Amino acid sequence: MCNLYRMTQSRSEVAKWFDAEDALGGANFGAEVFPGYPGAVVAQGKLQQMHWGFPLILKGKSGQKLKPKPVNNARSDKLDSFFWRDSFDHRRCLVPATAWAEAEGPKGGKTRTWLSLPGRELFAFAGVWRDSDEWGACYSIVITEAAGAAAEVHTRMPVVLAQSDYRRWIEGTPSEASSLCHPWEGDIAIDRTGDAWSRGGQSRLL
Repeated sequence: MCNLYRMTQSRSEVAKWFDAEDALGGANFGAEVFPGYPGAVVAQGKLQQMHWGFPLILKGKSGQKLKPKPVNNARSDKLDSFFWRDSFDHRRCLVPATAWAEAEGPKGGKTRTWLSLPGRELFAFAGVWRDSDEWGACYSIVITEAAGAAAEVHTRMPVVLAQSDYRRWIEGTPSEASSLCHPWEGDIAIDRTGDAWSRGGQSRLL
C-alpha cells in the first residue's frame, strides 16, 4: 500500500518534466503527502491540486451518514469494479513523486521505510481521479503486488510508470492502461529509518 509519499521537486520542475501547464495557482504543498490531504496531480494536461483519496461514505448504527473516509489506494485487480470503473475508463492521471514510504516494525513501534528509484529525482505513480461533492477533485494511486526489493518491505506497491508510458496511461484504452499495472521492473532503493511512522490521517483500500 501507499499511505505516505514525498514530492520534493519544485512545481516548475514538475510541470516541465511532465510537459504540463502549471495550473496550481497559489497552492502550496508539504514535501510529504498523507491520505486526506491535497497533492499535486497531472491530469488533462495540467499540473493541479487534488484531494488524495476518493470519499467513501459510511453510515452509523442508526443510519446517519458519517464523515467520509479517503480511499487513497486503488487495487489494480479491482479497477473494473463499480467504485473505480468510470474513473479508470475515462479519468486516469499521473501522480508526481520522489519516494514513497511503508511502515515496518512491531505494532506501536513502526518506523518509516522509504523506497525510491536510484538516480531518479522524479517519477510518476499511475492514478485515477474524479470530482466529488465532498472534496472537489480527488485522486487515488493505483497499486499492484510488490516484487523485487519492494516485496521485502510490503506485499503491495504503487504502480510506477516509465516515462515512455505516461501517454499510454493517460490516453490509451482501458486494456492498454491495464497492461501497465505491474510491479516496477527496475532497481528500487530502500532507506530504512528510525523515524516513527505516523499516517497523518485515516486511509482505506478498495
